[in-house]
Amino acid sequence: MTIRHATTRRAKALKLLCIAFWGGLFGIAVPVNAQPTNKLPRVGYLTALSMAADASRTAAFRQGLRELGYVELKNIIFEVHSTGGNTAGLSALAAELVRSKADVIVTGGPTATRPAKQATSTIPIVMAQDNDPVGNGFVASLAHPGGNITGLSSYTTELNGKRMELLKEIVPRLARVAVLGTSTNPGNAQALVETERAANAFGVKIQYLEVRDPTEVENALRAAGKERVDAVLMLATPVFNFDRKRFAELAIKNRLPVMYPRTEFVTVGGLITYGASLIDLYRRAATYVDKILKGAKPADLPVEQPTKFELVINLKAAKQIGITIPPEVLARATKIIR
Repeated sequence: MTIRHATTRRAKALKLLCIAFWGGLFGIAVPVNAQPTNKLPRVGYLTALSMAADASRTAAFRQGLRELGYVELKNIIFEVHSTGGNTAGLSALAAELVRSKADVIVTGGPTATRPAKQATSTIPIVMAQDNDPVGNGFVASLAHPGGNITGLSSYTTELNGKRMELLKEIVPRLARVAVLGTSTNPGNAQALVETERAANAFGVKIQYLEVRDPTEVENALRAAGKERVDAVLMLATPVFNFDRKRFAELAIKNRLPVMYPRTEFVTVGGLITYGASLIDLYRRAATYVDKILKGAKPADLPVEQPTKFELVINLKAAKQIGITIPPEVLARATKIIR
C-alpha cells in the first residue's frame, strides 16, 4: 500500500509538471488580445481630413495623452481613422469603430461627430473641436451635455464678427466682402448670420459664394476678383483643408486679402487668421479621454470653451497682395510670419 501510494503521488506530481509545462507553452502562444484582463483601452480618432493635413492636431492630442501618463501600445491604443477627404466614407468608418468596440471615439469636428453620433449612443464620443455643439444637436447644453458626447467648443461662429472687424482694420476702405462657405457643413448657417450681423454694423456688403468641393475654390476666388470685392472671409469647412497652400497661392495671385479660418492656412502662405488655437483644443481633448477611461460619464463632463486664441499674420503675403498691416494690429498678433 505504501509503495502504491508513493507511486500515485509521483504520478500526480508528474501530471502536474506536464500541465505546468504545456500550460506555459500555451500561455506564450495566446495573443495578448485574447486576455481580457490585459486588454488595453482603445481610442479611435475619426476625421475627414487626410493624415497629413491633420498631422499637427493628432500630434497635439498625442502630446496631451503623454502628459497624462499614457504611452501608446503600453497602456493605451490610439488609432487614426481618416477618409482622406471623402466625407461620404465617415459613416462606414464610424460603424467600423463601433464594431471594433472602441472604448472612446474622438472626432475632429462636426463633420465627423455626426456620423459617430448616428453610429452609437453608448460609446463615449469626445469632440476635439466643434463650432456649435448645441446648435449642431450634439449636446443638450454646454454645462450639461446629457448624452454620450462631450468635448470642446471652438467658438467659431461667434468669432466671425471679430474677423470682420480685423478685415476692416487692415483694409480701411472695406466695402464689399466675399464670404466663402459650404451650406451643408454643420454650423455654416449660424456662422453666416454672425458674419452678416458684423458686416451690417460696419456698413459692409457681403456676397456669399457656395463652395461644395475643393475644385470650386479657384472659381470662387476668381469670381470674387471679378466682382472687385475688397476682401474675402472663409468660413470654417473641411472643403478648404484639402489643399491649403494652393488656396493661399490663388488668393495672392488674385491679390485678395483673405481672412482664413485656421492658422495652418497662414503658415503655408495665407495672409491672416484669428481664432481658437486648435492645437490647444486637441491637447485638452486628451483630458476628456483620461476622465472617461477612469469612469466618468460624458453626460457629466461639461463642454469647455477655448481659452487660447491666435492672431497670426503673414507679412510676406501682405507684401505680395499689396497691403500694409497697421502697427496696432501687428502689436496684437500672437505670431508674425516674415
